[in-house]
Amino acid sequence: MIEKWKVLNREEVFRKYSLCIERVDFLMPDGRKSDFYIKKDQPAVAIVALTSENKIILTKQYRPGPDKICLELPGGNIEDKQTPLEAAKAELIQETGFTGDFEFVTQCLDDAYSTMNRTVCIAKNCYKAQDLDQNEYIEVELVSIGEFRQILRSGQMTDVEVGYLGLDYLGLL
Repeated sequence: MIEKWKVLNREEVFRKYSLCIERVDFLMPDGRKSDFYIKKDQPAVAIVALTSENKIILTKQYRPGPDKICLELPGGNIEDKQTPLEAAKAELIQETGFTGDFEFVTQCLDDAYSTMNRTVCIAKNCYKAQDLDQNEYIEVELVSIGEFRQILRSGQMTDVEVGYLGLDYLGLL
């Protein structure tokens, strides 16, 4: 039977900007001690946003991890005292200049070595509400649902799971 491992010790080993890495020592089920490095992340939100013409709103920006310009769903951290829907509305308008009718879809884990819990939201009937701040280094792209499915299948964008969860919720898979 699988059991939760016992935490023996937690130690922050790196912190810069919003990145925090902890070394966590565990007592394993067989009695051994083993360490793991866990990325401590804030809760986040990602939005599958559609215009009234059924175009998906994506962002394009440089990402240092993969060292390339990536297509992404709009999103970001959920700040203290913000609800996930408040964060979704703020992130969509901040990153794309669009707003719309928002709905909660679900939450999903980022990966097995991160504490992030990502909230998935959709925004329907999106429209341009404001121009982007000149200090945002983001390009906005509107793509058809078919193009979006191809982009998801390519695996070459971030938050692929959020895209599929949003399309499934909308009945567009």
